[in-house]
Amino acid sequence: MIGGTPQQEPDLGELKVSYLKALDLIERLHRQLLDVIKDDLERSGQTDINAVQALLLFNIGDSELTAGELRSRGHYLGSNVSYNLKKLVEADYIFHKRSESDRRSVRVSLTPQGRDVCDRIAALYERHTKSISEIGGVTSDDLETIIVTLGRLERFWTDQVRYRL
Repeated sequence: MIGGTPQQEPDLGELKVSYLKALDLIERLHRQLLDVIKDDLERSGQTDINAVQALLLFNIGDSELTAGELRSRGHYLGSNVSYNLKKLVEADYIFHKRSESDRRSVRVSLTPQGRDVCDRIAALYERHTKSISEIGGVTSDDLETIIVTLGRLERFWTDQVRYRL
């Protein structure tokens, strides 16, 4: 019983099917987002960076961060961040400098060229925001429900690792 009401046992077979469908959809949606970003970059003639790198620039935004901070935000795998940051520095999309307090740590921020890509992705998201309800049939309430559910799933997975459940 929870809160004075009897709790119904979940149908584990049905729950497993739904869980696996959700996992598949989450993975596909991330790949689809990268395809949408790639398409937008190609339409603008921006072919020297890939969608993952453009998303990385967007997530850095106005911040000055370390690779570790980007990883801890949960967006990227360790070697993926290091590799892409190196490529973005070489292509003049990112400034990098040694931290004053910890000389082993490198802080990154956007160059004007990196800022342009960040702004391009922000404009893409702005266009999506203006049409997602009418064209996509997705409401603010729908998105709030998704956010709550994905937040619960994220906490569940974090606990699986943290507490070795």
